Amino acid sequence: MLGALRHRNYRLFLTGQVISTVGTWMQSVAMPWLALQLTHSGLLVGLVLAVQFTPVLLGSQLGGIVADRYRKRDVLLATQSAFMIPSFALFALSASGNAQYWEVLIAAAATGTVNLFDVPARQAFVIEMVGKQDLMNAIALNSSVFNGAAVVGPSVAGVLIGLVGVPICFLANSLSYLAAVAALLLMRNLPVLVREQHDQHWLQRLAEGASYARREPMVGLLLVTVAVFSLFAMNRLTLMPLFADDVLKVGAAGFGFLMASMGLGALGGALTLAFIPSLGANPMRQLWVGLVWVAALLIFSLSRVFAMSLVTLFVAGYCQISFVATANNRIQTLTPDRLRGRVMALYAQALIGVGPLGSMQAGALATLLNAPWAMAIGALTAGAVLVAVRLLRPEVFSLSRA
Repeated sequence: MLGALRHRNYRLFLTGQVISTVGTWMQSVAMPWLALQLTHSGLLVGLVLAVQFTPVLLGSQLGGIVADRYRKRDVLLATQSAFMIPSFALFALSASGNAQYWEVLIAAAATGTVNLFDVPARQAFVIEMVGKQDLMNAIALNSSVFNGAAVVGPSVAGVLIGLVGVPICFLANSLSYLAAVAALLLMRNLPVLVREQHDQHWLQRLAEGASYARREPMVGLLLVTVAVFSLFAMNRLTLMPLFADDVLKVGAAGFGFLMASMGLGALGGALTLAFIPSLGANPMRQLWVGLVWVAALLIFSLSRVFAMSLVTLFVAGYCQISFVATANNRIQTLTPDRLRGRVMALYAQALIGVGPLGSMQAGALATLLNAPWAMAIGALTAGAVLVAVRLLRPEVFSLSRA
């Protein structure tokens, strides 16, 4: 059930990711909190997150081409090293007490620019470490690490912000990438894959992945549903500071625990798939967890009791990772090897790249109405699209096409 751990290179990779991802989540809490302290505006908090994810939305296909053209470990060595720079800059600025909002925007944009090359390469690198046989297990373990870090990182960040302030979170994130770089350098005997023949113009190669998604409606519609949920149901970094500060009145520590509760639920969902990989190919289960996810977010939007909010976020986190990881597995199963880098770049755009639009719409709704209404409207919209896909194209969530 944990076959991916048989591979030494993957064990190294996973160890580095455990450390660096905890640091990433610490910064993910510190950055919007710093933006909120500087501006006291939900819209401007959303803008920071939008700027961070815009490069992935606009340029992820370029990252896919780079992932197919160069050795993926070399690409990741460059990106993991580059991530240290904006994090350390935020540490220096916030520690000096001179941080300004526009500087946070620049750091967010720099992080996003590195991310557009990092995400497709990292997604496509997994199969080189474990092979096809252990791919689903590796995807689930990666999700477990990401969401386990989502428990530890925000909890530690919330406590540290309350005790000593936000700078320490940025410093911890910057240093954490040293572990990821060391893990990549220690890898040995990676397979030499057959490189793509570059007889086509790069624009034609770029369009080939999108053309495949259009020709294969299962892949295309799964990408659409992931994009819709990312746009309307995954705006926790925009809305959660507002819930913690204005709605539930629990401050920075409470913000960290809200994020940790959702991360703990997501960890449970990822571990479920790691130990029972067959669930990652079940489209009917994907449909039901999507609907429960919507219901949990609606209940959270109505809650004014901290304990109830923690419970509903736990459920939402479990359903979120179950839905997204199942989509990832089904898309990769259907996609030919030669197109994997570019299709996973489309997946990165759907899951991460639409974040700017989602952050902006959530921040704007929170400013015009309030955070609970923004959360409820987003959840209802995502649920309506999911139901529409099921009614109009039932094969997408049918066992006959699993």
